[in-house]
Amino acid sequence: MQKLFWFIILLIGLNSCVVVREYDKVYVNDEEMQLSARPCERFETNFHIYREASAGANGGKTGGGCGCN
Repeated sequence: MQKLFWFIILLIGLNSCVVVREYDKVYVNDEEMQLSARPCERFETNFHIYREASAGANGGKTGGGCGCN
């Protein structure tokens, strides 16, 4: 019985390893594919970019939207 259990665990583990084909990688950056901790996170990011007056101001660098990062 224990061998059967480990065999099933092995099958589940091997089944989860999948190679993503090149033409499927296009969909990885879609909005539906993004994992977000909160549903309003996209709105907050958009609002932050608006307040900083430049896109990309939330890229992890310090500085304001003036371009003096």
